[in-house]
Amino acid sequence: MGLMNFITSQFIDIIEWTDDSRDTLSYRFPDENKEIKRGGQLIVRESQMAQFVYLGEFGDTFPPGKHTLTTDNIPILTSLKSWKYGFESPFKADVYFVNTRLFTGNKWGTSNPVMMRDQDFGIVRLRAFGTYDFHIVDPRLFLKEVAGTDQNFRIEEFAETMRSRIVSLFSDAMASAHIPALDLAACYTEVGEALIPLINPAVQSKYGLEITSFLVENVSVPPEVEAAVDKRSSMAAVGNLNDFVKFQMGQGMEKGGSAGAPAEMAMGFAMAQQMLQQPGGMFGPAAAAPAAASAGGATGVPELLSPADAARILGVSEADVMSTIQSGELKAKKIGSSYRITRAALDEFLKA
Repeated sequence: MGLMNFITSQFIDIIEWTDDSRDTLSYRFPDENKEIKRGGQLIVRESQMAQFVYLGEFGDTFPPGKHTLTTDNIPILTSLKSWKYGFESPFKADVYFVNTRLFTGNKWGTSNPVMMRDQDFGIVRLRAFGTYDFHIVDPRLFLKEVAGTDQNFRIEEFAETMRSRIVSLFSDAMASAHIPALDLAACYTEVGEALIPLINPAVQSKYGLEITSFLVENVSVPPEVEAAVDKRSSMAAVGNLNDFVKFQMGQGMEKGGSAGAPAEMAMGFAMAQQMLQQPGGMFGPAAAAPAAASAGGATGVPELLSPADAARILGVSEADVMSTIQSGELKAKKIGSSYRITRAALDEFLKA
């Protein structure tokens, strides 16, 4: 009786894995140097796949269910072991259980900014982060490329590799999608769904995984780009120039001071634009007399105006005119050490 118990203890009757964790991707059954006997039971639970490996070569793969190990059930192993008469004697093989359930809420994010070409900002650096869900669809490829011979392979061992891969694929996908940075915030969900077909082929062929959900939670640009966006928004919010001037003047009066240089310059532009709308324009008959006086009594308006002349016409300081010339907004010719502005250039500036 004792001999029979000893012989029985050398063989494996039941092979199964009861997963009591939530983060194990694959698990190698501990055979304790025992052999698998004919008629042994292999129990594969839902969301599991069992993979036999014999001398480093993949054998048979088993889906969920209860399987009795006989010759008919292990044709690949039978071939690998060259059994002439089928599975009769016990044998040794590694059995890996692969968890095929959905692993949710995995985080991804760019550790460094990603360089992208944007239609609004040119070359821009973006940071992004979010979450993704995945599951294993090819146990053999996953064991070969990811888990290897690890006894208990957990998701934390793979998280950094997966995160780097996701960021690389995200960068490539964004570059090919040509989505403007300003539009990303308004369509995070759509962007995530559109990126799945671009990311999955690479993940499946490399790791045997499939991403079922990819969420972009945030995309941010550098502070200087944010400042430019804010400035553009402020300019758009100004709207009607006259209303803006009134608003600026009102704020200045509330503080007990003047409206300030920006408001004064805006007011000068507004007045000049109103003069343009009058019959004859700024340089028509209505403006001929003041212009002639400023030109030293000559008849008509001079073809070239000095910054001081332009400042008097606009109702702003000469320094404001020089600043506008240097910024390129007002075209001027440099003659010697001074600037001259043509009537056409001033007229074009006021119409802009």
